[in-house]
Amino acid sequence: MSVAMFIIGAIIFSFYVYFLIWNIFHSTKKQREENRYPTQNDPVDLDGMGNFSRFPENK
Repeated sequence: MSVAMFIIGAIIFSFYVYFLIWNIFHSTKKQREENRYPTQNDPVDLDGMGNFSRFPENK
């Protein structure tokens, strides 16, 4: 009985680890496909601070 429970537990654990690793790789692949071509509204704005850092204020 003890050996049978160990084998059943090992099988369940193996399925869990397999699907965990599959889920990680699948999610990573899907995320890379979605972010393949990121849209950038202002290609000159490299620092991400917006336009206020490039243009002086009009006084």
